[in-house]
Amino acid sequence: MQNKRFVVSRPENSQRLPLVCDSPHSGTDYPADFCSALPIDRLRQAEDTDVDALWAATTDVGGTLIAASFPRSYIDPNRALEDLDPDLLDGPWPSPLAPGPKSRLGYGLVWRKLNSETLIYDRRLSVEEVQQRIDRCWQPYQDALRREIDDSVQRFGGVWHLNLHSMPNDAYSRLGIRSERPLADFVLGDRDGTTSEPEFVDVVAQSLRGFGYSVAHNDPYKGVALLEQTGKPELNQHSIQIEIRRPLYMNESTRERTPGFELLRRDLTQTLRHLASYVRSKLTQA
Repeated sequence: MQNKRFVVSRPENSQRLPLVCDSPHSGTDYPADFCSALPIDRLRQAEDTDVDALWAATTDVGGTLIAASFPRSYIDPNRALEDLDPDLLDGPWPSPLAPGPKSRLGYGLVWRKLNSETLIYDRRLSVEEVQQRIDRCWQPYQDALRREIDDSVQRFGGVWHLNLHSMPNDAYSRLGIRSERPLADFVLGDRDGTTSEPEFVDVVAQSLRGFGYSVAHNDPYKGVALLEQTGKPELNQHSIQIEIRRPLYMNESTRERTPGFELLRRDLTQTLRHLASYVRSKLTQA
């Protein structure tokens, strides 16, 4: 199913598994009413560019892939509605806000900063325009993902969800974290073990390490609102976030694919096959 704001790719019904993947930050269609003080080539530094393409084989193994078309800096479907920076607004928000650590850094529901030094706007946003972004982009994406999750649970009795991202090579400094450890090639987040059965995380980690990648767990990304909403292991609903270090497949400055893109896509396709086998085994045990 295609929508102006997102794309849902599904397998043939007979091949379908309760494996749902979503790429909320790979959108590249910049709305005309963005009205940023920055040119698009600067704004693109916020994208998880090509993450949806890296995981395109999801449907080949029986999974469903949802990808946003709008950019995360416009509005972020991976954030809760309350995670909004009041300093961005020209008036009071009609309901209580609860800006989290990312909002305070400028990366909340609607981004205020591109990085610690660069403001996205030279103005405050009206309450009305932010609400329009929610209605046109955030809510439809959330609804589409929720439909796929709920349908899998109803049909199969559970769901295994991957929330797909990429991370800048300077992720620690962007997050205001001082770390002596190098950033791993992949970071798997399950909100400290609360959103997934451990075995699901282990299947991903073992597959990636088998290709020679370094893998970290909840460091520095644990997963945010979408994971918390979706991951309920006690109800057989398992959700993990996967972050890929961008230099593995792209030039971070130009957003162009490097020769590493095809190798990484091939390895992720094999990881998806491992995950599909795991999900089938869980359905057999049920």
